[in-house]
Amino acid sequence: MVTGAQIRMARAGLRLSVRDLAALAKVSPNTVTRVEGGGAANSSTLAALRRALEDAGVEFDGENGVRLKD
Repeated sequence: MVTGAQIRMARAGLRLSVRDLAALAKVSPNTVTRVEGGGAANSSTLAALRRALEDAGVEFDGENGVRLKD
């Protein structure tokens, strides 16, 4: 499963604001901030964030890796 640190790195790499990512994932900005800070999140929220970032051009590599697609 994706970690808060990976979400934060992916969002930064795409130059998305917290609000931008929240809109793409259809979650609240507070949820994005909480998850990025290591707070609790259910699996459907993490999946929505991951899917939104992957659709925007991110690849998650292993437990800690994040990279932009070519």
